[in-house]
Amino acid sequence: MLLSLFLRGALLLSLPLLAQTHSTWRDYGGAPDAAQYSDLKQIDRANVAKLKPAWTYKTGDGSKYFFNPLIADGRMYVMAKKNCIVALDPVNGAELWTYTPEPDTKIITNRGLNYWESKDRSDRRLLFASNHRLRAIDARTGQPIDTFGTHGSVDLKQGLGRDPESLALVQSTTPGRVFEDLLILGSATNQGYGSAPGDIRAFDVRTGKLVWTFHTIPHPGEAGYETWPKEAWKTVGGANVWGEMSLDVRRGILYAPTASAKYNFYGADRAGANLFGDCLLALDARTGKRLWHFQMVHHDIWDYDDATAPKLLTIHHNGKIVDIVAQVTKQGFVWVFNRVTGEPIWPIEERPVPQTDMTGETTWPTQPFPTKPPPFSRQKFTVDDLSPYLTPEDRAKFKDEILSARNEGLFTPPGKRNTIQMPGNNGGANWSGAAVNPSQGLLYVVSKDLPAMLKLEPKGEPRKAPTPEAEMVRYYSGFGFMLDSQGLSPIKPPWSSLTAYDLNEGTIKWKIPLGEVPELAAKGIHDTGSHYPKVGPVVTAGGLIFAGTRDKKVHALDVDNGKILWEAEVGAALEGMAAVYEAEGREYVVFCAAAQEGLTPATQKPIQGSYVAFALPK
Repeated sequence: MLLSLFLRGALLLSLPLLAQTHSTWRDYGGAPDAAQYSDLKQIDRANVAKLKPAWTYKTGDGSKYFFNPLIADGRMYVMAKKNCIVALDPVNGAELWTYTPEPDTKIITNRGLNYWESKDRSDRRLLFASNHRLRAIDARTGQPIDTFGTHGSVDLKQGLGRDPESLALVQSTTPGRVFEDLLILGSATNQGYGSAPGDIRAFDVRTGKLVWTFHTIPHPGEAGYETWPKEAWKTVGGANVWGEMSLDVRRGILYAPTASAKYNFYGADRAGANLFGDCLLALDARTGKRLWHFQMVHHDIWDYDDATAPKLLTIHHNGKIVDIVAQVTKQGFVWVFNRVTGEPIWPIEERPVPQTDMTGETTWPTQPFPTKPPPFSRQKFTVDDLSPYLTPEDRAKFKDEILSARNEGLFTPPGKRNTIQMPGNNGGANWSGAAVNPSQGLLYVVSKDLPAMLKLEPKGEPRKAPTPEAEMVRYYSGFGFMLDSQGLSPIKPPWSSLTAYDLNEGTIKWKIPLGEVPELAAKGIHDTGSHYPKVGPVVTAGGLIFAGTRDKKVHALDVDNGKILWEAEVGAALEGMAAVYEAEGREYVVFCAAAQEGLTPATQKPIQGSYVAFALPK
């Protein structure tokens, strides 16, 4: 015990540089490592109950926003007013300038921005994408930088090995990562057959020039090419990073979690394990060279994308101090690896899983399962798990559906009959869904339990098969979210949870329902968890976790036990994640309250959105 305490103390003393990187909120998620952690501790467990609104900035258009504010160079950057980028005074919320996107904007990087400045600070830029073009504007004025790319933008549909006109979707709404003078980007390919490939690309922040590309669907001669049909890179899409990436700045390593290959739920045209889909990739951030990888799902036909940023921590394990990367997933797993070598910290087992009965499909015989830590989400859904809050009609309906469906637990493959998927393809952990205390080895995961019902049905004419035995009928399934007549999940609560892990030991410290459903709370029903948690947790050195949910409440919880120490109601439901920062010697936490709280269209009201900053009284 004394040795353990000594080593943990030594770990803390050995990380002064790590602590310094979390004193600002200049990057999406707080820092390049996406820790969602702040060193600031003016607000702590003893005084957090005194928090009061410091200022409010209204989004002004009734639109939905889930933006993570950035604070850099004495300015806060937010999105409001019909997808405008707005610079605010972080002390009082006063508007400083506004950048208005082009009139026909249909898609924009709306979860956050990337900030870059030159070493002499003479050049400061915000980088984002809209309408599939990467753009740069002056962070001090909001004016476009004409020398970037072609008159201020770079066409992201170019250079992917496909006809640009054939690509419906390329741009992600999640920002990339700035490393030195590079902006590294993922992409959000569409969900269908023939979507864009999920190349990871790095661009020069000054010129917009493409510097390197990593092909997540390998080209001939590249590692992993044999895990696909011949020349699949020309026709198959996905395996993309639409979610969040992380950077080990000191080592120059990019950690990129990839999504499934497309089409999501049927893979007859992509037989094989499909590297590098559903992988945690470690790449050299300067060159894009692959250092190591681990695939969480072989030949994914469940849409089990890895969307949450990999979390970089340092732990005490087997008497040693180890730098690790932890990846949480939609399946409810926590995967933990040595950050440098990719070696699993605890054993991972390949276990047999249910096999497909679809003609033309070839499922992988096994899937990997981490033996430790334990999962944070439920991984089965039976009639014994039905919610006590269902109406009699809903209960009878869901009981019949469950009993008649194929339901063999995790990795039951979709087919022509109904198939239960638990956690569903929108369950487990999603973007912004985890935060860490990086020096203490503590991980906090926001997750939801939302079962889905999949069923494959043919559409269109058969396609030419890559092999004689493959039936290239294109099958499709809806996402199949299972909801009752009230708009609630049919599984018994909690529907959302906050789980705290000690990754030094690989154990769960505590787990609580997160938030509530206002419609049920009005009837005296509490501890259900919010139905759609979409606010990523933020941890602080003051011993707090800041979070929010669609119940229009923001919370501060005790990191040691999950107890709510403070909460306040804001004007709308919340998504995205908070930002913690200091201005003029005062610590603030700002939330984006601009989401829809109603469970069904009939109960939804116009959004009165705003950014709300809290601080201690002066």
